[in-house]
Amino acid sequence: MTDVVDSDELLRRIQRGRACAEQEERAWRARSDALAANDPDGAREAAVRRLAYEAVLRVLDEILTPGRHAEVG
Repeated sequence: MTDVVDSDELLRRIQRGRACAEQEERAWRARSDALAANDPDGAREAAVRRLAYEAVLRVLDEILTPGRHAEVG
């Protein structure tokens, strides 16, 4: 059985997902910065994870606010 949700609930779920992705991006950024001096491999892995969350944020931002990250050119 599938869960049917209205547009308001869908928007709330996307906003919660975005907030979670933003929190994870900050955490991985801090981890990457903390590991940079002593553990370059760990810092690199953390940076990759941060980039993944940044991509998720861009996608969710485009859903929530179309054109927010439009390239100026």
